[in-house]
Amino acid sequence: MKVAKFGGSSMATAAQLQKVASIIKDDPSRKIIVVSAPGKRFADDVKTTDLLIQLGESYINGEHYEEIYGKVLSRFREIIEELLLNTALLEDIENTLKDVLSKDISSIAKLDALKSIGEDSSAKILSAYLQAIGFEASYVNPKDAGIIVSNNPGNAQILDSSFTKIYALREKVGILVIPGFFGYTEDGELMTFSRGGSDITGSIVAAGVEATLYENFTDVDSVYAVNPTIVSNPKEIKTLTYKEMRELSYAGFSVFHDEALIPAFKKQIPVCIKNTNKPHLPGTNIVAEKKPEEKCVVGIASDTGFSSLYVSKYLMNREIGFGRKLLNILEDEGISFEHAPSGIDDLSVIIRDSKLSKAKEKNITKRIYEELHPDTVILHRDLAMIMVVGEGLMNTIGVAQKATTAIANANVNIEMINQGSSEVSMMFGIQAADLNRAVESLYHVFFD
Repeated sequence: MKVAKFGGSSMATAAQLQKVASIIKDDPSRKIIVVSAPGKRFADDVKTTDLLIQLGESYINGEHYEEIYGKVLSRFREIIEELLLNTALLEDIENTLKDVLSKDISSIAKLDALKSIGEDSSAKILSAYLQAIGFEASYVNPKDAGIIVSNNPGNAQILDSSFTKIYALREKVGILVIPGFFGYTEDGELMTFSRGGSDITGSIVAAGVEATLYENFTDVDSVYAVNPTIVSNPKEIKTLTYKEMRELSYAGFSVFHDEALIPAFKKQIPVCIKNTNKPHLPGTNIVAEKKPEEKCVVGIASDTGFSSLYVSKYLMNREIGFGRKLLNILEDEGISFEHAPSGIDDLSVIIRDSKLSKAKEKNITKRIYEELHPDTVILHRDLAMIMVVGEGLMNTIGVAQKATTAIANANVNIEMINQGSSEVSMMFGIQAADLNRAVESLYHVFFD
């Protein structure tokens, strides 16, 4: 039994849904299908989920929402009519929209419920289309599928008790179509995963039914060794380990949500990333372990939008609890940190810019001086992080030398190096303006 997940680009139009149906038809072992909300139909289009968020915010703020409401319905109407499906399907979607908007629930709950309508409607449309062309197929609501989650709006986590319930899906007859992105609490309240959470649903379901393979269909042929917007025609990665994919997805690779593979990883379910538009291509396989002879460095990931909080104090290493006190100040401000490289008298904390407003920066700096009495506190903004990723980095001689030489050859200064905290990656912090030059140089050293 395979679980196949289709992303937003695969669900964007009637023509794409017909491709999805063809892919399902080609392999009878594709028994469980997880779907995203309709994505962009063209480059400047708006994703359905974004429209639903706009609709919710306008309604909650007492603004005119009718135009956005019409755009949402128009997206689904276009797909339903082109697939020649019963118009009762559109009426069902409209009734769901009206019901959520009129419900006397909190703003957070209303937004979660509205966001889920994209995936929910996709699943209903695809199951109806599969039935129309002769398949035995059915829509399965996440509650009925057994996807039970924690009570964290917008950031729900799957509960361990879910997996035995999900396993029961194996007994159901025909093709099952499940909407991604949301589940239900034990009290029956709808909760969404974090953005991009349809990948999480697919991984959860694959783990729950103990699938032989979890296929993730998207709009790229495979995972590339580097961002193709930085390096043209980069090499494709044929095989990745779970750890490598986790590192790559965290550091800017957009193929997968960075939490998506955890359920599949825990159950050792193999994953394959494929292109809905070219399903005959092999794609990228994600496995538990690589063969020893396979290349050490598999990819170079990068992302911007970081700041470094640098704190220096003479004899810091002898002051018990200094690091804990510093991190407590960040915790009090509701700020999570990404990395914390340190020296004898120095400690840097890497933070995403989105977490650190100017007001918080001022308050944190003031508290550090008052409570920790450092010699220096400096905040460096506009940083980028580059990760060289591959299993076996720690045991391969010369990788760090090649990487630092490549960055130096690009005339880029390294602000921070973090090696040793991960077995599968080494990280370099540089100025965001230098990112493309550094990544291009690294790519040519490791892959050309």
